Amino acid sequence: MFCDILDGERSCKAMDLFDKLKILSDAAKYDAACTSSGVDRGAKGDGIGSAVSAGICHSFASDGRCISLLKVLLTNKCIYDCKYCVNRRSNEVARAQFEPRELAELMIQFYRRNYVEGLFISSGVVRSPDYTCEQMIEVVRLLREEYKFYGYIHAKAIPGADNKLLERLALLADRMSVNIELPSQNSLALLAPDKSKHSILKPMGFLRDGIKQNKTDLVRYRHAPKFAPAGQSTQMIVGATPDTDLQILRLAESLYKGYGLKRVFYSAYMPVSNNPLLPALGTRPPLLREHRLYQADWLLRFYGFQASELLDEQHQSFNPLIDPKCNWAVNHMELFPVEVNRAPYDMLLRVPGIGVRSAQRIVAARRTGSLDYAGLKKIGVVLKRAQYFILCRGKRAEGLKITPDNVLRALISENCQQLLSDSLRETEQLSLFDQNKPSREEELRRCLSTPL
Repeated sequence: MFCDILDGERSCKAMDLFDKLKILSDAAKYDAACTSSGVDRGAKGDGIGSAVSAGICHSFASDGRCISLLKVLLTNKCIYDCKYCVNRRSNEVARAQFEPRELAELMIQFYRRNYVEGLFISSGVVRSPDYTCEQMIEVVRLLREEYKFYGYIHAKAIPGADNKLLERLALLADRMSVNIELPSQNSLALLAPDKSKHSILKPMGFLRDGIKQNKTDLVRYRHAPKFAPAGQSTQMIVGATPDTDLQILRLAESLYKGYGLKRVFYSAYMPVSNNPLLPALGTRPPLLREHRLYQADWLLRFYGFQASELLDEQHQSFNPLIDPKCNWAVNHMELFPVEVNRAPYDMLLRVPGIGVRSAQRIVAARRTGSLDYAGLKKIGVVLKRAQYFILCRGKRAEGLKITPDNVLRALISENCQQLLSDSLRETEQLSLFDQNKPSREEELRRCLSTPL
C-alpha cells in the first residue's frame, strides 16, 4: 500500500481491499440507525439470499430472528465539516473509498462464506450529494440485478440528493434512513453548519409520501415494485449538545407522528474531537441516558404514552435510577391500585411489571375466569414491581407492606441497587452525629433525584 499524506488527508495510490474494509467498517461504527425489522423479501429461483433467513447476529428480521449485516461506508471522504463527526473534512484520518463493484463483490463473498446475511450501506458526502447517491445506487443495483441478491439491504439517504435518485435507491433497498443527527436547528447551526433542518426533513417527507403511495399501488397492482418496504428510520446523537431529554423525546414523537418512522435510534456521543463546543476528550458516553431514551421511545410506540406525560418543563431529564414507566407510576399513585380482573387494557399497560404480551394474556385469561397472583406470575407479570400497583379479586398480595421505601426499592433496577446502597451508606456515615439527620425515605428520594 502506497499512501501519501497530503494537506492533512491520506491519499492512497493503491490500497488493498482489506485495508479499505478496515477503514470504512471502523468509520461506520458511529451510525446506530441500523435495523432490519419488518421486511420479508425472499429470493427468486435464480437468486441468492433472503431477508427472512436465519443469520448469526447484529440485527433482527420481521419475525424476531437475529441476522448479521455488513455495516460499512462507501467512503469516509466528506465535503462537510460537522464538528462531532470523525469523518469531517478537517479531521486528519486515513481516507478510503470503495468502487461500487468492489463493495458489491465484497458483500457477495461475505454472504457466500456465511459471514453476513445483509448489507447496511452509508457514506460520507464525496463531490456532491447527487454523485454520492449515484455511487450507492450502483452498489445496490449490482447486488440486486447482477448478483441476484435478495437479502436485506439498508441504505442511508443522502440529504440534498435529487428526489429521482432517492426514489431509485428506495426501490432497490429494503429500508432507508435519513439521520437527523442533532435535536435542534440551533445545534445543527453550531456543529454542522453545512446542514439544516429543512435539508434533512425534506428527504424524510419524500420517503414518507413514497412509502404511503406504494402501499396503495400494491393493493391495486399485485406486482408493483416495492418502495422501501421496511420503512425508514433515523438517528439522533445524545450528549453532544445541551439539548434536554424532553427536547429529544418531543422530536422523536413528532417524527413518528409526522413522518411515519419505524424507528428513532439514539446514539450516546463518544468524544472524537477536541472542540470547545463539544464534551472534552475522555468524557464518558452517556450510555444510561441513551438507555432511558430507548425505554421512553418504547413507551411512545407500544404503550400509548405521550412525551408530555413522561417529562415536562419542570422535569426535563429522565431519572437515572428508575425507568420512565416506573417513574410515571410513582408520580401518579392516585391512579393505583387497579383491579387486574376489570382494568381496561390501556391501563394495564401502565402498570410497572406488566408488558404488552402479559397485558394481552391478562385480557384473554379473564374472559374465562378471574385471575389471582399465582396466575399472573404464570402469565409473565413481574410481580416484584406490579404487586404495589394492582389488586387481584379486590385484595393486595399477601404479606405485602407498602411504604415509599419499599416501592422505590422494588422499582430500582438491580444494576442501580449497589449504587443506591453505597450512597445511603455514605450518607449514614457522614450524618452519624447529625441531630437533623433526614429519614431513610428522604435519602431514597435524594438518591433518585441525583444524576449519575
